[in-house]
Amino acid sequence: MAALTGHVALVTGAGSGIGKAIALALSSNGATVCLVGRTASKLEATARELPPGQARALPADLANDAEILRLAAAVPELDILVLAAGEYATGPIASAPVEAFDTLYRANLHANYLLVQAFLPKLKRKPGQVVFINSSTGLAARPDVGMFSATNHGLKALADTLRAEVNADGIRVLSVHPGRTATPRLEGLYASKGQVYRPELLLQPEDVAAVVVHTLQLPRTAEVTDISMRPLAKSY
Repeated sequence: MAALTGHVALVTGAGSGIGKAIALALSSNGATVCLVGRTASKLEATARELPPGQARALPADLANDAEILRLAAAVPELDILVLAAGEYATGPIASAPVEAFDTLYRANLHANYLLVQAFLPKLKRKPGQVVFINSSTGLAARPDVGMFSATNHGLKALADTLRAEVNADGIRVLSVHPGRTATPRLEGLYASKGQVYRPELLLQPEDVAAVVVHTLQLPRTAEVTDISMRPLAKSY
């Protein structure tokens, strides 16, 4: 039997990119996966790539607290919570509008805080595991990404604090910090800057998914806390 057979996982951002890749990898290892994202059609497309009965599409706008609470009520049991959804914006601190920062805070930090609160009682019963898909900017800030980086630094603090609080309950907490990854978001970013997009020189979503799923399957004598990933090609 696959190592995660009988486990229930919930993955946010499961309609594309890293979230979708993690959902597919979890399913291939036997887990039943609850797919969460804003766009129902994307979630349904992901679900069609999974074996019948192993996927459940749960469209939700995570900027809406009521929808997060509705999600928690709709998923009675949970072994694995993967937080891969988020928003992205750039701009110098001197001129980037505070409204853009508020949007990033709401999507990247507030929503994940409430998701953890809502699902923590279910995770304690298992005990389960939590995975935060962060970013390399959650470890080191760069010019023009201060808003995004600040929310990711906050997300790392949330993960670190959660780990210290719930390890005694048997819950493992992992933060993953990928560098540039070949996702639709990054493709759009390159297009907006008029740059050539070469996805073969970037991390692949499947690379991140493989690391996450391997870590989730480690014996319970071990906990991996932080993983930093980056493309092997450094010149792009």
